[in-house]
Amino acid sequence: MIKYKPEGAESNSPASQGYALFNFNPDYPELTKVKKTPQYGECSTNSACGCFHVIGASNDTGICGFRWLACSHLVLCNSSDYSCTQPNTTCVQHPQCNNLPVCYPVTMTDQSICPPMKNKIHLKWEQNAITVAGGNGLGQELNQLYHPFGIFIDRNKNIFIANSTNHRIVEWKYNAKEGQIIAGRNGQGDRVDQLNDPTDVIVDQKNQSIIIADRWNRRVIQWLNQTQQILIGNIYCWGLAMDKHGFLYVSDGEKNEVRRWKMGEYNNEGVVVAGGNEKGNQLNQFNDPRFIFVDENQSVYVSDKDNHRVMKWIKDAKEGTIVAGGNGQGENLNQLYYPQGVILDDMGQIYVVDYWNDRVMRWYEGKKEGEIIVGGNGKGNQSNQLNGSRGLSFDDERNLYVADHLNHRIQKFKVIL
Repeated sequence: MIKYKPEGAESNSPASQGYALFNFNPDYPELTKVKKTPQYGECSTNSACGCFHVIGASNDTGICGFRWLACSHLVLCNSSDYSCTQPNTTCVQHPQCNNLPVCYPVTMTDQSICPPMKNKIHLKWEQNAITVAGGNGLGQELNQLYHPFGIFIDRNKNIFIANSTNHRIVEWKYNAKEGQIIAGRNGQGDRVDQLNDPTDVIVDQKNQSIIIADRWNRRVIQWLNQTQQILIGNIYCWGLAMDKHGFLYVSDGEKNEVRRWKMGEYNNEGVVVAGGNEKGNQLNQFNDPRFIFVDENQSVYVSDKDNHRVMKWIKDAKEGTIVAGGNGQGENLNQLYYPQGVILDDMGQIYVVDYWNDRVMRWYEGKKEGEIIVGGNGKGNQSNQLNGSRGLSFDDERNLYVADHLNHRIQKFKVIL
C-alpha cells in the first residue's frame, strides 16, 4: 500500500500519515465518512475500489473510486490551483499512475461500481453485563427462568423468551422486574394450549402473533391472543427465522436441514433451502443444525452444532460455505465448540454464541478466525461470565442480549458508542 504526503502537509496531520478522512458532501453523494483510511484503502464491498485523496479540499475529503481505470485516461490537474477543466472530474492523488495530481472522473465513484460498506464500524460492548430477565435462580416464579433458549427483542426492547424447562414463553417488558407468561401457562403437554420444551420464538410484528418451535411436540405453533394454530407438524424443530418477504424458516435437527414456508401456506412440505443430504460434515450437509438467521438477500446462516461451524447458504445454493469455525472443536480463535445462537449486524458481520467456550464471537466473512466480543472469562455466573449460553439478539440500539442458559438469566451487554 502506497503512503503519500501532500506537499505542505503538517507532519502530524492525517494526510502526512497516509490517511484520507472521508466527509459526506451533498454535491457528491458518493463521498463517505471513513476514519483513517489509507490511500487506496478499503472503502467499498467491491475490492477493486479504493480511497483517493482529494487535493485542495477542506477536512481531508476523499472519494471511493474504481482503482484500475487506465492511467492513459487521466490528465494532470492544473498546477496552479489543482482544478480540472474536464467536466465531472475532481483532482486526486493517484501515485500508481502519476506522482502529480490527476483529474479523476466522478462517474467511476458511482455506487453501482463501488457499493458502500454501510459505514462499517467495529462496535464494542461493555464486558460486564446487566441481568434484564431472570437471575433469581432456576424456578417457575415470574421473576425466574429455567433454561432459557431462543430470545426475540421487539422494537420496544421487550424480550420474548423460550423458557424451555418451564414449557412456556415469557415476555419481559423493558425494565420489568418480572415476566408475564404469554404462551404455555397450562404446564407441559401436547394440547394446543400447552408446550413441551420450546427452543425458539419469533414475533410476527405485523399482527403481534408469536411463533414457537415446540420441539418435543414436534410442531411449529402460532399464538395470537391466546388462540393457537399449529402451522407445521411432524418436525423436530429447533431454530426459527422470518425474512422481509414473509417466509418462515425452520431448522430440523433430525433431517439435518432448513426448510422455508410462505407465511399462510403451511399445507405443503415447504422447500429445503439448506442441508437435506443426511447427517455429515460435507458442505451440503449438517450435523444437528440449531439456530438460524436470514439476511436481506435470503441467505441462510445456520449454527451447525456438532460440526462446530456456522454455514451460509445463499438463495438457491446446492451447498453452503463455512463462515465461522470449521476447524474442529476447540477454544482457539479459528474454532467453535457447539455453536448456538447466530445473528448478523447491518454490516454483515457474523455473531455466534460459542456454547462450550462460554463466549460470544464475531467473525468477518472470509476471515480465518474470529474475535471474542463478550465472555471468554471461564464458566461462571459473574457479570463478565457466561455458562452454556444459547440465544442471541440485538435491540435497535445494538445492545447485545444473550440467553445465559445454565445461569437461568438473560444478559444485556451495553454497546459502547
